[in-house]
Amino acid sequence: MSKSQSTRRHFLQQTAGMAASGIAIPYIFTAEGAIAADKPQSKADRHTIGCIGNGSMGRGDASEASHYGDIVALADVDRSHGESFKATLKFCAKAEIFGDYRKLLDRKDIDVVTISTPDHWHSRIAIAAMKAGKDVYCQKPLTLTIDEGRQIQTVLKATGRVFQVGTQQRSDRAFQTAVALCQLGRIGKIHRVTCAIGGAPSGGPFKTGHPPKGLDWDAWLGQTPYVDYITQRCHGNFRWWYEYSGGKLTDWGAHHVDIATWGIGMSASGPTSIEPVASIHPQDLKQGMPTKDDCYSTAGRFKVRCIYPNGVELVIIDGEDTPLWDCKKPGDTPRTKNGILFEGDKGKLFVNRGLFLGPAVDDLKKNPVPDEVATKLRRGKAALSHMGNFMASVKDRSATLSDVASHHRTITTCHLANIALRLGRKLTWDPIEERIVGDDAANAWLKRTQRPGFEVEG
Repeated sequence: MSKSQSTRRHFLQQTAGMAASGIAIPYIFTAEGAIAADKPQSKADRHTIGCIGNGSMGRGDASEASHYGDIVALADVDRSHGESFKATLKFCAKAEIFGDYRKLLDRKDIDVVTISTPDHWHSRIAIAAMKAGKDVYCQKPLTLTIDEGRQIQTVLKATGRVFQVGTQQRSDRAFQTAVALCQLGRIGKIHRVTCAIGGAPSGGPFKTGHPPKGLDWDAWLGQTPYVDYITQRCHGNFRWWYEYSGGKLTDWGAHHVDIATWGIGMSASGPTSIEPVASIHPQDLKQGMPTKDDCYSTAGRFKVRCIYPNGVELVIIDGEDTPLWDCKKPGDTPRTKNGILFEGDKGKLFVNRGLFLGPAVDDLKKNPVPDEVATKLRRGKAALSHMGNFMASVKDRSATLSDVASHHRTITTCHLANIALRLGRKLTWDPIEERIVGDDAANAWLKRTQRPGFEVEG
């Protein structure tokens, strides 16, 4: 796993560490409801769960899901992943292992699935799961293209399933409090938000080889073009190949752009313009899709400016060169290279996984967030973990905190940023029609050619 990746465990450790260190921030939530693992459910309330994608992210999702049900089936195109789950996770000890997720979905007893596969498989599996009558918890980014998001929304509406996207920052108390402060006007009228999400590595050329025993390489590739196996294409490094992911812009952008648009009240909209300001790439991305099969191909260094209908400027940067906040404490400056900076006419506010800074934060002791605002942000639910929020919604059939519609808008911005970078030009976006205005060549990027037999079928 690369240094730039932040695992769920690290996220939760940081969140818990803020409380343990005695930081005096009166967050929205009480201590009883803020931390990750909610109380185990009674036998009558427990679900029957299948876990699709059994790598490192899948391990975290399975662990959290096990608080709410019994994991009876695992599915992964790499059999060693399922076998590792059974051998090391006691709550998976009796689970049936499948190489084909469709066999897991055929089990009528399963009512909930987690999807923790590489990005290019999310949409196809999520759609199949909903059509099979399952409620879905799917890792972010939910889609590989903007068109896939449209298809998922159509199927979700038709099936009425409960769906949570794994953007767990929406359930974190610091990020929720930051959103509340912005929406309450505590930093005044917001004119700019900067999301620093880290750069992507360059790498290659890499050598081709033979897939390890137990890995179905053809199935792993799914909808993407067939290529010979390269170790660095698979598993944890898949996100640096544009065939399978949008790189940092969708991997971390899915988190920070989501919170940014939530804070400025634009979760139900999208930007009207997307402009690449600067970029340094592993190769010349202006050629379009990857032109080399043996090198990483997602944007490495970048700055993209987006303008929203309310006039707010959203800037997405890698953040490697300049911290967003001038910290006084030793060791804080590096951590401010990743995070979200809100700028209003009455002050600034910075938040990331470990820091929560600004005059409005300092003022919370004497001017806390009203309970009714906190309740509204949580959509009327208690302060639960992200998985807990999903399971509560499964029980009462209500909307989840990280719903498909808001995530689709967020990840559309990230997809558009990638398209603008790869085409090397400014795009004008119609967020209502979901089309790039006056640019047929750019609109062709809203979907991709898919290999026969692996198409996303909404």
